[in-house]
Amino acid sequence: MRKYRIIISGGGTGGHIFPAISIANTFKKRFPDAEILFVGAEDRMEMDKVPAAGYKIVGLPVSGFDRAHLMNNVKVMVRLAKSLRLARKTIREFKPDIAVGVGGYASGPTLWMAASQGVPALIQEQNSYAGVTNKLLAKKASKICVAYEGMEKFFPADKIVITGNPVRQDLEEALSKKEEALAFFGLSPEKKTILVVGGSLGARTINRSIQGDLDKFFASDVQVIWQTGRYYYSDASKHLKAYRGMPVWCSDFITRMDYAYSAADLVISRAGASSISELCLLGKPVVLVPSPNVAEDHQTKNALALVHKDAAVMIADKDAEKDLVPTALKIVHDDERLCTLSRNIETLAQRHSADRIVDEIVKIIDKK
Repeated sequence: MRKYRIIISGGGTGGHIFPAISIANTFKKRFPDAEILFVGAEDRMEMDKVPAAGYKIVGLPVSGFDRAHLMNNVKVMVRLAKSLRLARKTIREFKPDIAVGVGGYASGPTLWMAASQGVPALIQEQNSYAGVTNKLLAKKASKICVAYEGMEKFFPADKIVITGNPVRQDLEEALSKKEEALAFFGLSPEKKTILVVGGSLGARTINRSIQGDLDKFFASDVQVIWQTGRYYYSDASKHLKAYRGMPVWCSDFITRMDYAYSAADLVISRAGASSISELCLLGKPVVLVPSPNVAEDHQTKNALALVHKDAAVMIADKDAEKDLVPTALKIVHDDERLCTLSRNIETLAQRHSADRIVDEIVKIIDKK
């Protein structure tokens, strides 16, 4: 059997990293002798998460453009030039059969240099609205794996394959663990539970909304699992000192998301593509608060794709501190509404996405 060599590039947030690791794990399961190298951005979370998953990673000094302070982009361009050189060196030394881009700062220079050296490229576009980098890279890509219909408005139709977004593999059996999950968080099976997640880095507005309305959760006899993100944990934990003994579990990062989803009757979340894919797979009722700080407002577009099918409820970021908690509490006590949201979101699930993407990778390599 041929020994495949794969580069997977991208990251920056869990929404890019965990699907990338899922693709790598699926490829290794099918082809145990495969050599897989990740290329990420220095000082981003992939530099920790990828080695923890058992893979080697090369860090590029790449960073995003600063649209608010244009003079800062001189440094960005210098970093980009260095990243292109390092990406070219990495590709020459590793000699990959294919380069896979999952989004994030490192994808651009890596896939661009791979294509310039005759290495085929595959893009995994997670969102319903394609980013600038992937639109530019589309010309170089052999295939573009997407999660939403209608992506031909961004990419050549003959390159598009609908695969869905890969999810963390420990989620597949999450719903069978509710009693075990509640015990893990020290929570009661007699109460409704709301899971609050703002992405791996955290979401300021969501955290402020929860902090400001903690009394309402407790008055409604609702318990909370709260992932603050690393930037907001210190402030949240100080605030919680006034609520000792109340049913709230709080951490900067949840290592057992299978337990968190299993325990939750309702989820409050940003509208990143990876999170939405997980929620669809598990059929979890959700209140989405799209981040306003993303390119092309793509999280709002992701959320509306569900809202239009009555598969989620959306609260605008600007309204969250006023409306988020009251809306969530109303829904979590309405079993009929929970049932409807769960049923509708589950119909949107794309299953076995990582396997489909691996199929496309193998087809491209075997054509060489």
